Amino acid sequence: MTDDTGPVAVTLFSEILTADQLLRNRLSKVLPKGMEISHFSVLNHLAFVADERSPAQLAKVFHVTRGAMTNTLSKLEWAGYVHIRPDWDDARRKMVSISPAGRRAREQAIAAIAPVINRMVSEVGTDKVRGAIPVLRDLRRKLESDD
Repeated sequence: MTDDTGPVAVTLFSEILTADQLLRNRLSKVLPKGMEISHFSVLNHLAFVADERSPAQLAKVFHVTRGAMTNTLSKLEWAGYVHIRPDWDDARRKMVSISPAGRRAREQAIAAIAPVINRMVSEVGTDKVRGAIPVLRDLRRKLESDD
């Protein structure tokens, strides 16, 4: 029996990487002026968890360096989308929360990207997309567990 997973794996990950790049390109064009995908992702996460997070926690969630997260958070703070305060228990740490302006910006971003995503799902087929989700979720979990 031959192991033919190599070509399948290469093709799968090639498709994922290409789709990711194309999706990022498309979404970047419709996001509100000045908002980057990384900004939207952080705002979306903070709105979803509905609680403060430290920059280190956010860096871990998004699998980026602390420096990269600090850069993103600085831009979001400058725009008024997040509040960054000292941690009352440990002055060396900071805590981040989404601001009311950040919630509005997130809602504007969702309103801008939803038609693009909905159109793609509709064109591919909802059942096909629904069927792909478990596979993509398993791949993500496997990649996360290998960190």
